[in-house]
Amino acid sequence: MEPPLSTIAVVDDDTDLRESLVWLLSSVGLTAQPFASGNAFLAAQRDHIAVLLLDQQDTLPIIMMTGHGDVPMAVAALKAGAFEFIEKPFNHQQIIEIVQRALEHARQRHQAQAQVASLKARYRSLKPKEQQIMTHVARGLTDREIAEHMEVSPKTVEVYRLRAMKTMQAGNVADWVRQAVALGLVAALPP
Repeated sequence: MEPPLSTIAVVDDDTDLRESLVWLLSSVGLTAQPFASGNAFLAAQRDHIAVLLLDQQDTLPIIMMTGHGDVPMAVAALKAGAFEFIEKPFNHQQIIEIVQRALEHARQRHQAQAQVASLKARYRSLKPKEQQIMTHVARGLTDREIAEHMEVSPKTVEVYRLRAMKTMQAGNVADWVRQAVALGLVAALPP
């Protein structure tokens, strides 16, 4: 007898998030199975998986093809993260154009991910006080306000700020704040 479809697969490369999702689901009586990557999920026995929670940040552009589609199905596929929905029969030029757009989309996303990874690596190389100052600056505090908060002199704040901006390869404070937003240190817009 086959096991019932009852398990939620949690696929995410962030260990803490993956474990917290498994804990959350378990806390309400659901069964969850963690996977560190899509490849790990695909390599596992999946006949008992009922639902897939997937970190789509690194997924490939998905082009849904069907011979029995309708508008609600297309809308559902796109809402679920499909890159494009195409109905069969399709002409060759149409599929070539869609695939080329998907390839460009994947290239741009890969480039953006590489930039963020580089940014995170530079941020991790900052000293803790430099990281603090970056967050304070991104929140709009002046050197004097940061100095009071950190109990150091404004000159010390300025030295740390300049050194951190150089490490982060920020040309000016506006670039540095954009980096802080990209790193998730502050929200892009205040609440």
